[in-house]
Amino acid sequence: MTIKDLVKISTTSLIRNGVRSWLTVLGVIIGVASVIAMQAIGNGSDESIKKEVRSMGVNVIMIFPGTFRMGGVAQSAGSMSVLEVEDAEKIKETVKTVVAVSPIVQSGQQIVYQTNNWRSNVTGIWADYFTIKAYKVSSGRLLTEREANGMSKNCLIGKTVYKKLFPAGSNPIGETIRVGTVPMKIVGILEAKGSGTFGQDQDDIILAPLKTVQKRLLATTFIQQIQVSAKSEAKMTQAMADIRAYMLSKPNIISSDGEERFSIRSQSELSSMLGSISKVMILLLSSIAAISLLVGGIGIMNIMLVSVTERTREIGLRMALGATDRDVKIQFLAESIMLSVWGGILGIIFGYLISLLAGSILNWPVTVSSSSILLAFTFSAVVGIFFGYYPAKKASELDPIEALRYE
Repeated sequence: MTIKDLVKISTTSLIRNGVRSWLTVLGVIIGVASVIAMQAIGNGSDESIKKEVRSMGVNVIMIFPGTFRMGGVAQSAGSMSVLEVEDAEKIKETVKTVVAVSPIVQSGQQIVYQTNNWRSNVTGIWADYFTIKAYKVSSGRLLTEREANGMSKNCLIGKTVYKKLFPAGSNPIGETIRVGTVPMKIVGILEAKGSGTFGQDQDDIILAPLKTVQKRLLATTFIQQIQVSAKSEAKMTQAMADIRAYMLSKPNIISSDGEERFSIRSQSELSSMLGSISKVMILLLSSIAAISLLVGGIGIMNIMLVSVTERTREIGLRMALGATDRDVKIQFLAESIMLSVWGGILGIIFGYLISLLAGSILNWPVTVSSSSILLAFTFSAVVGIFFGYYPAKKASELDPIEALRYE
């Protein structure tokens, strides 16, 4: 039997039972489409996380007071007094593996402009902060080094703050807003960064000189954290080690219970942690989708077994006319493979369309990779062979005489 004859006979048989064939193929379509869609959404999630982490800055290292634990920074007694501006100065001066250093203080304040008001987060910084966080302005300018490192009352606002205080869209550059009780002049609007990794609005922010926020809003000499940008990603580990060595040289840096009163975390650690979570999610979603494909394979086996029973006399007649056991086995196996292959092809199309639709509805990036398409199609073909083999084998083992007598 030639391949052409085999395809013709298999196609004729499947068309003859069209509704049943399509219902069987539907199980494979759902399985393949699910695999592709879940992979696409998962890959998009991974890429989105990486993009958000990159938006947080370049080779960022963060130094916190207290012991870092899941859920935030655990502050022990007196830990807030651990970090000082002098520490940032010393790190910038002595640690040769860093290119930018900025101490940071933050304060939630009510922001007022004429009749509009909004509560936002005011962050006190040095000029290096713009390099560390890769901030740019959409209009206006950044703070100069003299302004940021001095007691200037100039500030920059994020897009969210701009929309809340200037709903009419007027130009805010040069306008004075009241931050808490302190009047500040807007010199620039920061480019939008969108939502952060944990859902926070990165544009709901005001950047002002460190000393201004320290003295006028918080009335403190201490800082809440120090952010550092390493020279390169390859220098991150060495930079963290150098910073740790400096911190450990400070007096009273080890608590009475032997714990360090500071924590150092890097952007790469955060990226690695979130990447691991994303990979687990992709694996979980793909596993669930693969179960759907497995169920589709069971449907193929079920329908082929029914087909063998219904076509017992036909099988007997073919054998009586000279068809071998191998011919019968190949015929039924070919029908099973055709069901799964067509299901695979249609599943790929529907999976791609579902991915695009999901990305549009959820406003979520999706990435349909060629590897996921190849995996899904290969798996569907394997399913057809695996679940079609037993019915094909059963058909080939029928006794021709008994098959001819079958009613």
